[in-house]
Amino acid sequence: MSAAQRGNSRQSILDRLLSKDITVPPLPQIDHDALVRFDDPLAKFGEMLALVGGDLHIVDSSVQVMSILGELAVFRDAARIASMVPEVVPGNFDAAAIDDPHDLAALDWTILRGEFAVAENGAIWVDGNSMPHRVLIFIAQYLAIVVSRNEILNNMHEAYARVGHPKPGFGIFVSGPSKTADIEQSLVLGAHGCRKLQVFVMA
Repeated sequence: MSAAQRGNSRQSILDRLLSKDITVPPLPQIDHDALVRFDDPLAKFGEMLALVGGDLHIVDSSVQVMSILGELAVFRDAARIASMVPEVVPGNFDAAAIDDPHDLAALDWTILRGEFAVAENGAIWVDGNSMPHRVLIFIAQYLAIVVSRNEILNNMHEAYARVGHPKPGFGIFVSGPSKTADIEQSLVLGAHGCRKLQVFVMA
């Protein structure tokens, strides 16, 4: 079967599916009064972030951010830093000038802006429109995310309400560095993504 024939067959199946009128049960009603809320969402976020392997830094200025990063040998020795938040952390590598994402394979750090964070699980929402290549969030050896102190939500219900119905594109919740426990059920951090996540919560 040729590629054109496969494409036509696939489209025919999709068209038939779209033509079906399917009745689905209504979504459950959410009792918002029963949702988890925290007296100190920022403290809970820090607790959960640490639990999943991330480091939280509460800062007031970009000077503090650079001071903290400067204490890390892996930042001081980094050759390629792609920053999507240059007013906080200046980068030395223009990821937007790269056409082929494979050319980002040697990236040391990616610095991103988080739209908001979630206290109950230490997750941070990153909008794909804030970076030229979505692979930036996965391919760098180390990852830092800057998020506003005023953007700490209690739970994922609030988070999804905030995301709403996004436009077509890419967005992701990030919670800690990459992890795997496939081998002998032993948890390994940084196995197939960033080795460490630094989160900076700024005023």
